[in-house]
Amino acid sequence: MTSDSAASSRPTNPSDRIDAIDVLRGIALFGVMAINLVMEFRVSIFEQFLGPKTFASPIDRVIDAILSQAVELKAFALFSLLFGAGLAIQFDRLATSERRTVLLVRRLAVLLVFGIIHLCLIWNGDILTEYALAGFIVLPLLFGPRWLLTLAALMFLALYLAMQDFPPAGLFPSRAAIWRDVMDANRIYATGGFLDVAAFRLRELALIAPLHAFVFLRTIGLFLVGALAWRSGIVQNTRGLFAIALAAISLGAGFFGVTEPLGTIALALGYGAAILGIASFERGKQLLGWAAPLGRMAFTNYVAQSIIFGWIFYGYGLGLFARLGITEALAVGIAVYVGQVLFSAWWLRHYRYGPLEWLWRSLMYGVRQPMLATGRARAA
Repeated sequence: MTSDSAASSRPTNPSDRIDAIDVLRGIALFGVMAINLVMEFRVSIFEQFLGPKTFASPIDRVIDAILSQAVELKAFALFSLLFGAGLAIQFDRLATSERRTVLLVRRLAVLLVFGIIHLCLIWNGDILTEYALAGFIVLPLLFGPRWLLTLAALMFLALYLAMQDFPPAGLFPSRAAIWRDVMDANRIYATGGFLDVAAFRLRELALIAPLHAFVFLRTIGLFLVGALAWRSGIVQNTRGLFAIALAAISLGAGFFGVTEPLGTIALALGYGAAILGIASFERGKQLLGWAAPLGRMAFTNYVAQSIIFGWIFYGYGLGLFARLGITEALAVGIAVYVGQVLFSAWWLRHYRYGPLEWLWRSLMYGVRQPMLATGRARAA
């Protein structure tokens, strides 16, 4: 084996692990995009509650099965784990700052404002608002020891599991209300102008809020699991045989062991361990490195997807709502995702942060952050 080959098969230094997290975030964004596109932008999110799905072709059926079994809630669970880990990373990095609490509260408050704007003006499938609210609950717990994070995570996840079997009475709308909403969505989203779509989007919030309430406890629990994974060093040291073992155990439990909803969490952990493990090697980093810029700009790319897909599917744009099959819609999504991969790489060669990441950071610190990449800043 040559020296180059030996070097490429060794794990990267722990100081480089943030790159691996960016890779994981960028890949997870594809799963989130695919589910949002196929199940919420393409058709009404409530159509799935009205009975068996109909498919335009056999390949649509196959893709739907893959997305439902391997991606759907798993991508969102993985994103929640990453957000919790990211919050813990910010918390620990600000350990020597007297303004740590103020800065992190401001960070979550700014995210909440972004989320509400996104929810009301761009797309009511927004996840940012839920994440900000969950972050406010998790933040005080980060001051505690690891055993407290463990206990709190177990408690919130146990409450979530109990809620699956005993949902609060009256939480979900009636079938008649859902049917009326789907009929209105097929008409307004497909043909309405921007103001028509915005007004209907706001009316739908009463039906969408229970869906967020149903998974809110899980979101908090996964935030805590992500924070615990960072605090315990699992994220930093998920490499080599340990990564393979952790991924195999989690994926095996998810696919063949525990049932839903624990299977969803197990699969998310397995996906995360596998990708972090691959990205910890030089060759793996080269193989998956394309996703790192996308992950660094995940906030910008997430909101941009909402804007782009809104224009493609709603009446104020191309009006393709309820007109595309799963395969056609996913092909559109893949094209948008590839475009974002290329754009993110180009952007970060010139600038330090994505546009929304820069704005978020500037508002968090209350100071305009430098935007140009270091080399360009020196040249200027």
